[in-house]
Amino acid sequence: MRAFLLTVVMTTVLGSVAHSQEVLKLWPDGAIPNALPNVSITEKAETTDGILRISNVSVPTLTAYLPPKGKATGAAVMVCPGGGYSILAASHEGEDIARWFNQMGITAFVLKYRLPDPKIMTNQHEVPLMDALQGLTLIRQQAGRYGIDPAKIGIMGFSAGGHLAATVSTHYQRPPASARPDAARPDVARPDAARPNFAILLYPVITFGEKAHTGSRDKLLGTLNKSPELIADFSNELQVSAQTPPTFLVHSEDDKGVPVENSILYYLACLKHNVPAEMHLYPKGGHGYGLRTQKFGSLNSWPSACQAWLTAMGLAN
Repeated sequence: MRAFLLTVVMTTVLGSVAHSQEVLKLWPDGAIPNALPNVSITEKAETTDGILRISNVSVPTLTAYLPPKGKATGAAVMVCPGGGYSILAASHEGEDIARWFNQMGITAFVLKYRLPDPKIMTNQHEVPLMDALQGLTLIRQQAGRYGIDPAKIGIMGFSAGGHLAATVSTHYQRPPASARPDAARPDVARPDAARPNFAILLYPVITFGEKAHTGSRDKLLGTLNKSPELIADFSNELQVSAQTPPTFLVHSEDDKGVPVENSILYYLACLKHNVPAEMHLYPKGGHGYGLRTQKFGSLNSWPSACQAWLTAMGLAN
C-alpha cells in the first residue's frame, strides 16, 4: 500500500533549472475516505484572467516542487489554494507560491484537496481537513526521500485554503471520526504525523461566526448542517491552543470578501495561548492577490516580511 501511495503519476523537467515536479495521490484508488461508491465526476480546469481554477476534485493529490540542488534548507511547506471551497485557485495561490518557496530553498507541495460536494461524498465538512491531514502525513513519512527535516514542515493557505490551514493547525489532534487510524485503515493520518511546525495564513477565512465569509461556510457545512456546535468547531479562533504552531498572518483592511477581523481574531487567540504569531495588516489590497501585489503600495512588502520570518526560524535562505 505504501508503495502505491507513492506512485508517481507525472514527472516534468521545469526549464533550465533542475526543478523536479511530481504528482502523488493521497489515497489508494478505491479507498478514498468518505467517497460515495460508484459515483464519478469529471474534474475541470479552466484559466480565465490568468487564474487557473480547478473544480470537481474527486482524486486529491500533492504536487511536489523541489528547490535547486545545493540550496535546500530542509524545510517544506504544503500550500492550500483558496477558492471559497468551490474551486481551487491553483496558479497564483498554488504553483506560483511553490516556486517562490523554492527560491528560498524550501520544498513545496501544492495540495489539490477535494471540495465539499454531497453528490460524491458523505460528511462533506470532514473531507478537506481529511485530505490536508493526509497530505502532511505523507510529506512527513517521505521526508528522507525529499531531503526534508521532519521538524520543519509547515502549512500555508489562502482565503478558504487559509481556513483549511488554520483548521489543520487547531484540529490535528482530533481528526474527523472517519479519518482516525485503526487496524482497518492504517493509511489515514495520525495526529503526531499531521501536525504542522509552522503556519502561514493569507487573507484567511477564520471564523464562521459574525465576520464569516458566508460562501465558504455554507459550502463547507452545507446549508442544512449549520448547527451552533459545528459553527463553533470550525471557527478556528475558538480552537487555538498552546499546541497551535507559530503563525504568520497577512490581511488587507479593505478586504470586502473576508473581513480583516478574521486574521485579527486568530492573532489575538494566539496571543492568549502564548503561540508565537506575527501579523501584517495593509490598508489596501482587497482579496485574492497572492504574489500579485505591485499595484497595492505597501502590500508589496509582505513576501519579504514572510521570508524574514522564515529565515529567523531557520527555514529559509
